[in-house]
Amino acid sequence: MVKWENSMKFLVIIQARCGATRLPNKVLKTIQGKTCIELMLDRVSKSKMIDEIIVATTINKEDTKIVNLVTSLGYRVFVGSSMDVLDRYYQCAKLIKPDYVIRLTADCPLFDYRVLDEAISELRSDTDYLTELSETFPDGQDIEIMKYSVLEEAWKNADMMSEREHVTLYIRNHKEKFRIQDFACKIGNLNKERWTLDEPKDFELITNIYNHFLPNNDFTMKEVYDYLQSHPEVHSINNMINRNEGLAKSILSDKKIEKGNL
Repeated sequence: MVKWENSMKFLVIIQARCGATRLPNKVLKTIQGKTCIELMLDRVSKSKMIDEIIVATTINKEDTKIVNLVTSLGYRVFVGSSMDVLDRYYQCAKLIKPDYVIRLTADCPLFDYRVLDEAISELRSDTDYLTELSETFPDGQDIEIMKYSVLEEAWKNADMMSEREHVTLYIRNHKEKFRIQDFACKIGNLNKERWTLDEPKDFELITNIYNHFLPNNDFTMKEVYDYLQSHPEVHSINNMINRNEGLAKSILSDKKIEKGNL
């Protein structure tokens, strides 16, 4: 058994799976010969502030493809629950017990590592949880930073299905317990921008953006925004899709559960 080190400050955990209903195998879709998760890992790994990246996928057989790909790229992989994503995150982080866990999702292949470094730079020492409460970033630049102790508390106490499926929802639902810091976009309110990967139209948009910038995979969030503003025919490709559809669906069908019964 591999012995994991226990002296880490910032651990990035990227959740990934193949079983998305709206766009199956979305993170393994390719653009110019590279999968979306590989493109994202290329970008996140440029961060100057983080200690390590681990991809957290599921025990489902179909996600073996993610395990094989990510390990071949030289990154660590953790395999855990498919539905209890909070448990997957906690069990992964528990192997290392870093000071902070940074949550990213593999359906954000345009994620700008500079946003991550900026968030870490602004993180206050007394903050339990930093996130984009004001939602001024594009959908697809999502970032959450939480103390490991806060993740552990959420894991112990979350008893709603939505809070097990959505890693930080327990923290958001109990603001009175935690010191929460908002992280706002410096270039303006880009809330209406959709750069995430959930639907075929999203993939069409993201492919178009990458085809414009590659082989340079170090383009900034601002450069993406400027490109879309100057190409309205591209900008409008996926603008009919609502933000946070998955979360809304989870809350609509929410129920109380016993931990471990997901």
